[in-house]
This record gives sequence, structure tokens and C-alpha cells, in this order.
Amino acid sequence: MPHLAFDIGFCAQLSKLQGTVKQGVFDAWEKFERLTLDQLFKDPGLKLETLKRARDPHIRTIRIDQGTRGVVLAPDSGDTYVLLRVMPHDKAIDWAVKQKASINTVTRAVEVRDIAMLDELTPAYERIAPAPERRLFAKVSDGDLAALGIDGTTLRQARALTDPEQLEVFAPYFPQDQREVLEYLAAGFTVEDVWREVVSVALAAAPGDDAPVDTEDFATAIHRTRTRIAHVTGSEELRDILDKPFAAWRVFLHPSQHKVAYRASYSGPAQVTGGPGTGKTVVALHRVRHLLGYLRDGERILLTTYTNALVGALRAGLASLVEDEALRDRVDIMTVDAFAGRVLSTSRRPLRGGEEETRWAQAATATGFTGSTQFLGQEYRHVILAQNVRTEQEYVDCERPGRGSRLSASARPLVWHTVEEFSGRLASDGLRTYLGTCAEAADLLAAEGPRYRHVVVDEAQDLHPAQWRLLRAAAPARPDDLFIAGDPHQRIYDSKVSLKAVGIKVAGRSAKMRKNYRSTHEILSWSTALLVGRPFEQLADDARHETLLGYRSALHGNGPEVYGADSEEAELDAVLARVRAWIDSGVAPGEIGVSARFNKNCDKAVDRLRTAGILAARLRGGVPASPDAVQVGTMHAFKGLEFRCVAVLGVNEGALPYPRAVTPLDVDRVQHASDLMAERCLLFVACTRARDGLYVSWSGAPSEFLVDAGVGRDS
Repeated sequence: MPHLAFDIGFCAQLSKLQGTVKQGVFDAWEKFERLTLDQLFKDPGLKLETLKRARDPHIRTIRIDQGTRGVVLAPDSGDTYVLLRVMPHDKAIDWAVKQKASINTVTRAVEVRDIAMLDELTPAYERIAPAPERRLFAKVSDGDLAALGIDGTTLRQARALTDPEQLEVFAPYFPQDQREVLEYLAAGFTVEDVWREVVSVALAAAPGDDAPVDTEDFATAIHRTRTRIAHVTGSEELRDILDKPFAAWRVFLHPSQHKVAYRASYSGPAQVTGGPGTGKTVVALHRVRHLLGYLRDGERILLTTYTNALVGALRAGLASLVEDEALRDRVDIMTVDAFAGRVLSTSRRPLRGGEEETRWAQAATATGFTGSTQFLGQEYRHVILAQNVRTEQEYVDCERPGRGSRLSASARPLVWHTVEEFSGRLASDGLRTYLGTCAEAADLLAAEGPRYRHVVVDEAQDLHPAQWRLLRAAAPARPDDLFIAGDPHQRIYDSKVSLKAVGIKVAGRSAKMRKNYRSTHEILSWSTALLVGRPFEQLADDARHETLLGYRSALHGNGPEVYGADSEEAELDAVLARVRAWIDSGVAPGEIGVSARFNKNCDKAVDRLRTAGILAARLRGGVPASPDAVQVGTMHAFKGLEFRCVAVLGVNEGALPYPRAVTPLDVDRVQHASDLMAERCLLFVACTRARDGLYVSWSGAPSEFLVDAGVGRDS
């Protein structure tokens, strides 16, 4: 009986397909399930056609609906066909005739390349190439490239390349596994690194014997290509994939992700890091799913993160992944601060907005401290709470790493007394700080015992040491106690931490995700320019810096648009025009996000869109007021979310970086640099929420972050 499987390239199109096209895909899959191969070829509705000008006879097309065709890989033997793409009729034919399928002799996987485009590009680049020793892969031998799966055709093309920019031109047309190998090598990885990071992972996902690879046996290779081809076994599963974009992650969990999420057990805390869109949250959710299968009676899991905006996304993700409601009910999903409040069951109200600065001023007046209130708040946060300092003598004696302001031993008692005055006044008034609550809750759990068998943490980079001590106390120190997902490049809140210092050792149990599955290569490259060359502190136990080396996208598409307006009104008009153009091109309003640094800009954008007749809603708490409306929210609110198209507005001088969010140099030079980096990361996070389209605008002078990345008034 024939079957229709699905390539990851098709899955990347899902959010763009209209409902009638998705129904056509479902109908085609059903025909493959109930008809014989002979009947399929004769079926007038399916029209499984060969192509006269095809570069590969294995590439054919099928009818999806009127005006739309699917491109399929049709093996000579075996009964599994693979749906590669779905496109309008003429575009499908034009794309299909240029493709050639092959089998990688090392990874044993099916690959598809645009052989027509590669044949056209290669001679031109060979003519302008410098001497062989000055080319991109000059230091890698033919033998090493072959050992990594580079075939003769790709070898010739790779040898013509001079620099990474030329590789970017070729990359969309290269066969998938070979493209990944070349991208790693171009990023500076050694042959040994590439084997470990790419080839061995692919091999692990393609079980089979050690016999020589039959490069004509597509039937076997299709079933071995677990990283890119999904074999759907039931109609409900296919409906789930077509109707819920998240479901695609369940099917296309990359072997490197699957290895981390479904490892039978870790001997202690484990960590996964990676840039935006690399699937860290998905891995964390899969880990929860795995751990649910091993819970004993009465045991529970805490799935936690930093903000309420992300809690809603985690709940929706787990609901898509774990259908059994009774099983899901054994997972508590909440912020760390909410968990701390639950532990203490306190009625003390947390401080709001500017209340803390006022309270520090009152405490300073009472003790006679004449320094800045900003200094007091940061000293309390980054030294006393971070190091869990409990006595005046401990404070006098402690080191102050990460603080750029000197404080002599003789000056510390007054600071300590001011902190005590601050804390005492809060307690008497029935108030608290969030971090103070976490510290108290950690003490209570240390005395009473843990509440959970497992703790899974998402967006870990934003958590404070006091919050980490609480999470450490929430689960017993046993195998699989903590599973941590984070990305230092997305640290937008002022927290610095060494996990080892708070009793969480992940050495030997860390993994890094480098492939972005959300944004196109063009959007990712542009956004990464905001950060490249800047070091980031890791969460892990060693002292090395996190970098963007090897961070890349699995998708290609259009690059970002940038626009500098003369006035705020002109900028809002341009944003309106961009959103309208996206909608006119077939993007649903609910798939569009509009983000700004400040609430006031968000409110103005909503008003402008609504006045023009476009449904728009503010995003609050991570939950859209209307899923069918353009979602408008601050950059902080967009963290952890994704949209098909994103407009980031108000990226002006004076907004990013926002002066009030940056500690003055004369108060603390180290904190000043840290605050600037947090503001830079905030813009990076907003831009990397986009999958297919990114639009960035400003009025007046652009942000210095854009100027640093090569974007200015004339862009």
C-alpha cells in the first residue's frame, strides 16, 4: 500500500497555506492510503504526472486543488512518496524541473538540490575565483570533505567559493546535509567538530547496517531520513499537523533536539542553550513529556519561566504536546515569582514600578546615607541577595564581583544598616520585593523539604541567583532534578548568575542548539549583526563566553525592510502601509506582530490600525485579546513569542537604549555596560520574533544599535 510522507520544506510552508490547500493535501494523503500505486497513476483527480523537462525523473507533481500542485519525490521502488513543496501550478512546475534528488553516502539520507541553479552559478564563480589557496575551503582536503558527506558535484561548487558571503548565495540550492557541513566549516569549526556536531547526529537518526550505501535505493533512504521526512500514520495526526503549526515540531524534532529531550536520564541537572528559534522551549516541553512517563504516585513537575507572558505560551505548547489532561494536570506551570508566593502563602503585596526607589530614599534618609538610591537598589540586588549575604560582617567581608563602583570596608556598615531599614519598613507596611520573597521561599523549602520531583526551566538566562536558589530547593538533588533551557543572547533583564555558585552543576550535561527553525537566514543574519562580536556570560560552570559561532537558519526568504521617517506620524503611516501589504499578500492579521519599546507607541499603533479598519489588539500577559487581530505589544511582551511577520517601530535615538534603563557611568561603569547590552538584546529579541517578514522603522535619528549594525538614515 502506498504512503505519502512529508518533507520539512513542506512543513515550513504550513503557516502560509490557505484552508482549501490544506484540505487538498489531506485529500491527496488519503488517496495514497486507500489506492494502489496503479490506481494512483490512473486517478484523474490526483494526476501524478512526470515532467518533460525534469532534471530528475524521480521528481513529479500531483494535483492539490484547482491551480495548486504538490511536488513529490517518487522512488522507483518502494511505496513511500514524499511531498516536498506545495505551490501555484506554474511555480510548482518551474521549481520541480530544476530539482535533483540524491542519497548522501555518509549520512544515508535523501537530499534534494536545485541542480539547475547550481549549474548556472558555478561556472560564473569559477571564472572570478582567486588562486585555490585563497578560497573558502582551501584548508580542508578533498578527502576530509568526502568523509563529511560532500559528493563530487558539491565539491566542485564548494571549491569555487571565496568567502562566506558567496556560500550564502549557493546555500539555498545545496543538498541539505552537505549545506550544513559547509556552513559549519565556513563558520570556523574543525573537521572533527563538524563530524561530531553534524554528521554523527545525522547518523544516529538513520539506523541501519554498515553495508555500502546504494545510491539508487530511495525506498530505504526515505525511511532513514528521520531529520527531514515525517511518516504520518493516521488522519488525526495529519489534521493536527495541518491545523496546528506547533504540531510540526513534534514530527520534526531534530535528532540533536531529540537526543537532549528524550535522554533516558541525566545524573544531575542538565542544560540546553541556543539562540532564538533553535527550539529550546520545544525541547523543554518534550522533556516534560518524557518525565511525565516516569512519575510515581504523588510526584509532580514544575515548569517555570520568568514572565507571565511566557506562562501562557508554555501552557498552550504542553496542551498541544500532551493530550492526556489528567497527565498535564501533574505539571504546575507558573513564573518563579508566582511559585515563591505560593510557597510562602504571604499576603504582603509586591512593590510596583517606581515604589522601590521611593522606599530606598526613605530608608537612606532614616540612616543618613547620602549616596544614590540607584546604587542602594543595585547593591541589594547584585551583592546581598545574589550572594545570600545574611549578616553585616558577611557583607563587610564579601567580594563584589560585577560591580564597577568601589566601596570601602568602612563604608559598608552604613549600606547594610540602610538595607535593614529598607527591609524592616517593607515588612511593617505589608510589602515585599519579588526577589526578597524568592529568598524567603528558598529558606522555607530548605527547612521543610522539596515540593517537586522535577523542575524544568525555560528562558533561564533572566533568572536571579535568589530565584535559582529557590528552584534548587524545589526538587531533591537526584538524577533528572533540574532541566534548564536558556540563551545568554536574549538576556533582557538585569540578572547575572553562575549556576555552580548556587549549587547547580551542569558540567558534562550541557548541549547547545545552533540551528534556527523560526526566522529566515536573511532575517537572522541581519538581526545577529546587532550582537556580533560582543561577548556574553554563560550560565554554565566554565568561564568561556557564549558566541554566535555556527548559529544559522534552516530557512531562506526575504531580508528585512528598514525605513527612517521624518516624523512619528509618517512612521505610523508607513507601518500601516506595511501591515496592509502583508494582509493583502495573504498573511492573516493574527500572524502579524507589531512591537515597540514603550506602551505609548503600542497604543498609537493600535489606534492607527483600527482607524484604518484593520483589527488590532494589545498583547498583554502573553495572551492575545483577539487571536484574529494584529498583535501589538512591547518588546518585553514579545519575548518567547513568534509571528509570521513583525514590524518593530520606534527604534530611535533616545528610545534604544532608553536612558532611564541605563545606569550612569558615574554610578557604576560595569552596570552601565551591562544595561546597554540588555537594551541591545531587547532589540535583537524583538527582531527575531519574525519568521518570514521583518520591518524595522524609526523617526528622526536611528538608534545607535542600528548605526552599529550598518543601518542609518539612508537605508
